[in-house]
Amino acid sequence: MSGAASGIGAATAALLREQGDRVITVDQRDADVMADLSTPAGRADAVAGVQQLAAIVHGVVPCAGIAGSSGVASSLVVSVNFFGAVALVEGLRPQLAAAGSASVVLLASNSITGMPGWRASVADHCLAGDEAAARADADLAESVMVYPATKAALAWWARREGVTANWIGAGIRLNAVAPGMIASPMTDRLLADPEIGPLVEAYPTAIGRLGQPQEVAALIAFLLSDASSLMVGSVVYADGGTDAMLHPRAPEGWDV
Repeated sequence: MSGAASGIGAATAALLREQGDRVITVDQRDADVMADLSTPAGRADAVAGVQQLAAIVHGVVPCAGIAGSSGVASSLVVSVNFFGAVALVEGLRPQLAAAGSASVVLLASNSITGMPGWRASVADHCLAGDEAAARADADLAESVMVYPATKAALAWWARREGVTANWIGAGIRLNAVAPGMIASPMTDRLLADPEIGPLVEAYPTAIGRLGQPQEVAALIAFLLSDASSLMVGSVVYADGGTDAMLHPRAPEGWDV
């Protein structure tokens, strides 16, 4: 699991440990494997570090991510959010396949359908596996408009790859969760942003509050478990009803 130092990642790691699972964490600090997922070399270090600790991996949850906010380089958002996550999953595919039955849960976002006007071309470059093009295209836009593109690319990658012989054919289920606004250090930084903060506060929810990290962690734990054995290539929203409020009949933009 990457990004386990705080937020959803920390809550998920804690819940899995409570259930008796062994959790190997990947992060830039306070982790079993310390690595920088923004670079190819760092990703290789992350994969090698996990492989040294485990010959068999039953689940991977790449939680590491960067929010799009003022002063954040759009290209960095691309490299960490999409390419860092996918490289970790693909690098550990042999260990996942060795488990016989394994699960990967990617972190998407309800901003895919909740934010209009995000830079779709970045998602296209991500899905083509062209990091250089994705980074260059991302830097033509504000990072707030690039963040949803990286999350859409993760959701669509899970759907596209999840049904293939390389993944489900090897007993590995790929799914994604799409959280809404979750109480976390990342959300705190967004709320403090003078330009983006008012937009974040305006996000509607049916439950009238921010989600809690442990609520998303419970969903991730379910998707990692055998109880979700029928779920392959699914993208599950956990946003307190935001997407349903914005799109009562069907989410817009799901041209998968």
